[in-house]
Amino acid sequence: MGIHVDINKCTGCGSCVPVCPFGLIEIRGEKAHISEGCTLCGACVEACPFNAISIERETAEADSGYRGVWVFAEQHGGVLKGVSHELITKGRELADALGVSLDAICFGESIGEAAELVAHGADRVFLVEDEAFSGNNEELLSRRLAGLVREHKPEILLAGATALGRSMIPRVAAALGTGLTADCTGLEIDPEKRLLLQTRPAFGGNIMATIVCPARRPQMATVRPRVFKKKEPVIDRRGETVKVDFNREMITSRTRILDFVEDVSRTVRIEDADVVVAGGRGLGKAENFALLSELADVMGAALGSSRPPIDEGWLPTPTRWGKRARRSAPGCTSPAAYRAQCSTSRECRRLISSWQSMMTPQRRYLTWRPTASSATCSRWYPCSLTG
Repeated sequence: MGIHVDINKCTGCGSCVPVCPFGLIEIRGEKAHISEGCTLCGACVEACPFNAISIERETAEADSGYRGVWVFAEQHGGVLKGVSHELITKGRELADALGVSLDAICFGESIGEAAELVAHGADRVFLVEDEAFSGNNEELLSRRLAGLVREHKPEILLAGATALGRSMIPRVAAALGTGLTADCTGLEIDPEKRLLLQTRPAFGGNIMATIVCPARRPQMATVRPRVFKKKEPVIDRRGETVKVDFNREMITSRTRILDFVEDVSRTVRIEDADVVVAGGRGLGKAENFALLSELADVMGAALGSSRPPIDEGWLPTPTRWGKRARRSAPGCTSPAAYRAQCSTSRECRRLISSWQSMMTPQRRYLTWRPTASSATCSRWYPCSLTG
C-alpha cells in the first residue's frame, strides 16, 4: 500500500507539483519525487498526463466472521450519559438494516440503569462492574474493551464523542488495527456491501464527507451528543444482561485517578438545555456577560457563547455553543444554524436589511426567535446594549 512513480513513464513535466496540497512533490533530475507524509489523496494521479503515478491501496476484504452492532454506553457515577440512549436508538436502526443484534457494553461500579438500555432498543447488555472502573480509567477501559471486541467480533462499534470517548476510543481502534471516524453527523448502511457509511463535516464544515472502512473490522465511529434523537423507551421490552468478569491483575495501568472534581459552576448544561441565552464579541467585555448570566438564571436556561469570547478568556470553554462546539437539545437552535436556516427567507433578509440601516454600527445587535419552519423567520427584534 502506497504511492509510486514510474521512472520510465515520468517526463519531469511538473504537472503534479502544484496540485499536491501538502507540497510534497518536487522534480529532481527531471523526475518526480514524492516525500514522506503523503496522504494518498490522489490529486497527483489525476494531474499526471502520462499515467506515471499510481496508488496501491489495500483491497483485502474484511473478515466475514464479524457480526453485530455494539454501542459503548458511557456512564458516570452509575448514571448513563444521554448520548448512550441516543446511540442505542441509532444502533437499533443500523442493526435492523443489517439483520443482526444490537449489544451495549457498559463499564462501571454499581450500574443500576442497564434495563434502560434494553428499553431503548438493546438486545443484550454486557456489564463489566468493578471498582477499578468507577473513575473511568482510560487505560483499563480501552484494554478491556479491545479484549471483548476480539472475543465477540462485532462488525460495528459506536461511541459518544465525549471527553472520555475522544480519548479512549482511539486507543481501542489502534489496538484493534482498524479505522475510526470521529464526530459523525450521519450513519447509514450500505446493504449490498454491509458497510457503515459514516458522514462527517470536513474542511471546516464546507463539505460533508462520507467515509467507509471496507477492509478492517470493526467499523468504528464516534458521534457527538445531540446529533441523534433518542426514542421513548419501551418499558416491557425484554433483553439479556450478561455479567462479564474482570481480572484486575491481568491488566495494568500506568495512570491512577486521585480525585474527580465535579463542575458545579453551571446549573444548566448546554447539552441538556431547551433554552440558551448566548452572547458574542459584541458584548464588548467580560463583565457584560454577567447580565446574560443573570437572565439565564431567571429563565432556567443555559449560558452560551460564540468562540471569540472563549478565546479572550471571558468565559470558560464549556459555555461555547454552536455547530462546531456543544450542541443543545433538539429544538433549541444555535445562532449559526438558525442564520443558515433563514438564509433563503426573503422576509428575513428584508427585515435584517431595514433594521441594520436604522441602527448605528456600534449598536447592531439582533435577537431572534426561531419558528417551527426552517425556511421562514417569524419576527426579528432590534435591541441595544448599554454599558
